[in-house]
Amino acid sequence: MFAGDQNGLQGDPRLKAISEAIRVVPHFPKPGIMFQDITTLLLDHKAFKDTVDIFVDRYRDMGEVISEAYILEYGTDCLEMHVGAVQPGERALVIDDLVATGGTLSAAIRLLERVGAQVIECACVVGLREVKGQHGLKGNHCIFLWSHGDRLIALLLLLMELKHADTTI
Repeated sequence: MFAGDQNGLQGDPRLKAISEAIRVVPHFPKPGIMFQDITTLLLDHKAFKDTVDIFVDRYRDMGEVISEAYILEYGTDCLEMHVGAVQPGERALVIDDLVATGGTLSAAIRLLERVGAQVIECACVVGLREVKGQHGLKGNHCIFLWSHGDRLIALLLLLMELKHADTTI
């Protein structure tokens, strides 16, 4: 049974392809566990696009939103958040995959602060250049796993590979 049977997606042909794109790793990380690895879904262009499209269809036009525009290296964009999604006084962690200018990150911070949230930290996977103090990041603590010239991610991937080298997938 697909989860779609319970949320109005029953019969959607995309669910079968999405389900088939998820790799099941038996007995990982320990005996008896059937690990659902979505990495293979992320690598399957069509299945991943279908996944995103299903969520877009569900959440687009779901009510009032607030917006925050920002400037990118190559243009402008806008972040939106549903009104009421974050309450005043709530603590928020902003996660960004790649920070080039800090524009998206600072827009997320401004958006959260506009509704009264307290941004406690920004967790970023990749930083292409030094961004502290730029675009409103001043005063917000940012953690970068990898910055230009750094080899931390390669080391982490190597350690993960070595740790699971005896695991059959």
